[in-house]
Amino acid sequence: MGFYKIFAFIKKSFFVQWSYRLAIFLGILGTLGTLLTFYFIDRLFGFRIVTHLAPYGVNYFSYALIGIAFSGFIGTSLGKVAGQINQEQAMGTLEALLTTPTRIETLIAAMITWDLVYAFVEFALYIILGIFLFRIDFSNINILSTLVITLLSIVSFNSLSIISAGFILVFKKGDPVSWLISIAFELLGGVYFPVTVLPEWLQSIAHLFPITYAIRSVELAIYQGATLKELSSDIFALILFSLFLLPVGILVLKYALNQAKHDGSLIQY
Repeated sequence: MGFYKIFAFIKKSFFVQWSYRLAIFLGILGTLGTLLTFYFIDRLFGFRIVTHLAPYGVNYFSYALIGIAFSGFIGTSLGKVAGQINQEQAMGTLEALLTTPTRIETLIAAMITWDLVYAFVEFALYIILGIFLFRIDFSNINILSTLVITLLSIVSFNSLSIISAGFILVFKKGDPVSWLISIAFELLGGVYFPVTVLPEWLQSIAHLFPITYAIRSVELAIYQGATLKELSSDIFALILFSLFLLPVGILVLKYALNQAKHDGSLIQY
């Protein structure tokens, strides 16, 4: 029964998204514009492989393309569940939604699954443009390593998204989780440049976030064909993040939901 509810939610979300075709087209142009920006930045420096990029064996643009595409894929749900809950509150439909005979885990899974489907399409667009427009070579990819890293990263970041949703249920506005992770993405996570560029004290802080391990390991898996054994330390870190964050996220959300029901604030925005 849960599967059919998740499928129904995905179907509904697809038709809603498809009704905004102009937004989809502008999103594609935005993706191309982002890639061109980093392409010309790399061209400015002559497509060199600098010291910090040597472990990956690629120039800056190739590194940035995977960093942006992969972080967009695994991080897409961060704030999205909270955003959907916030939207339902604004529309006054959250209480009706939560009083249906649907487990909260099923409801969250439905929200996350659609976000992942949509994000996968965006990720595929980055890769297609990388191959056919920018001639990037992905022939060394280790598919098994890439899949394992992706799955573990999805669990970690979706867990953070669930925690974020708990804050929205209680406080309505102001979500420190999404704010903190956004900073980690943009500055500390290695999305736009390797973490080794940072001073040592910032590198130490960067290793407190799963994005750091996810980006580094997926870059090595795709460009250097790194095996699970070679990536074992990063994979172990992602496993620990997943085992810790997922149960914490569920507990936080359930507590927030019970608190909102107790206060009668489910329909408040």
